[in-house]
Amino acid sequence: MTRNLANEIIHEMLAKKNFGELRDVLARVSPELLPPLFDTLGKSDRVLLFRSLPRDKAADAFSFLDDAHQRSLLADLTDKETADLLANLSPDDRTFLLEELPAAATQKLLGLLDQDDRKVALTLLGYPEDSVGRLMSPDFASVRQEMTVQEAMRHIKAHAQDSETLNMIYVTDDQGRLIDDVRLRRFIAAPDDAKVSDLLDGRFVSLQAAQHREAAVRLMKQTGYFALPVCDRDGVLLGIVTADDVLDVAVEEATEDIHKGGAIKPLETPLLATPVTALYARRIVWLVLLVFVNIFSGAGIAAYEELIESVVALVFFLPLLIDSGGNAGSQASTLVIRAMALGEVKMKHYLFAVFRELRVAFLLGLSMAVAVFAVAYFRSGIEVAQVVAISMVAIVIIGSVIGMSLPFILKKLKLDPATASAPLVTSIADISGVLIYLAIASALLGGLAE
Repeated sequence: MTRNLANEIIHEMLAKKNFGELRDVLARVSPELLPPLFDTLGKSDRVLLFRSLPRDKAADAFSFLDDAHQRSLLADLTDKETADLLANLSPDDRTFLLEELPAAATQKLLGLLDQDDRKVALTLLGYPEDSVGRLMSPDFASVRQEMTVQEAMRHIKAHAQDSETLNMIYVTDDQGRLIDDVRLRRFIAAPDDAKVSDLLDGRFVSLQAAQHREAAVRLMKQTGYFALPVCDRDGVLLGIVTADDVLDVAVEEATEDIHKGGAIKPLETPLLATPVTALYARRIVWLVLLVFVNIFSGAGIAAYEELIESVVALVFFLPLLIDSGGNAGSQASTLVIRAMALGEVKMKHYLFAVFRELRVAFLLGLSMAVAVFAVAYFRSGIEVAQVVAISMVAIVIIGSVIGMSLPFILKKLKLDPATASAPLVTSIADISGVLIYLAIASALLGGLAE
């Protein structure tokens, strides 16, 4: 394809915002022909053109640009006008364009920006809101494996002021891919004429920019490292996340789970600084939903109206029993949600977890049944005491299984398991408890209602 014909077709595709066909055309154009084309385009079209390039072509095209044009393009990519342009595209087009930039462009882009502008740039790079990519910093020290220790130390000292931490030095190949990480003390202890490659053991950990930020929390906890390297999907080192960033994430995630556990939409500001209207809005939705859920409890009681009129003593133990089931379910739900957050429990563990919970719940229910039997016997006689004791065992078991299962169900539906909040579990367990209690009472005491 000739340069003039390619330029004409590319201009036409940009004008129509036909990004799928544009990418097909760009895939057939030699990368060295693209930099001159940038000069013929306005800022918005330059951004769209660069975003539409296949990833390998984008890297080559970027490398053909001189430093001034690279900086100009990077400035265009982070400009507010670009943000507005991308925001106004259709969701499909925006997703198509918001892919990872070539590593060289990403590293250079982040290195040019201050902290506030860097947050904007990470948004425009297309990293999901809660991804590791949004946390990473480009301020790290890296060396090449073919260097001598003396050359590496000279390089590290030259870049020490620009590095966020020097505890770990990262070793990359000529493509910028992460090969290994080496503690600084090993460089200090090694002979000056030794090669960096002699210090490598191939045992390193890394994160991918698109991973959820909770992965950084888990990996840092497992390794005890102060900083973790972040790579793109090709293994190219983009930046690092440090312990202070990860600690902030851990606090935010724990706070979010606690709020969800109380059926509250997570707050984005401190409690006392949150307006009353915002607090109301974040609490009312779940409370109203739970009102309608609990209507089923009333319906269950109404269905056994005659039985309750005949054996009024059943009502005395109704709150005790349904609260016990709700509390047991809430405990089970809390344990599972926390274990999931820590990565201790996964979907494959469901049957094993339920089997264990059945045994625990039986023992809990039996112990509580002994206590409630004594109370019911002295209060209402042996018949009611039997109903209450049997119901206690059944209700605690069912409530516990509900609490254990809800987080797994939500995770299977790709929802946050923390949504299986204590009020939701309690409400569902309450409905089950009412129906179980009155069904057992009807079976054992039904003759009294006739």
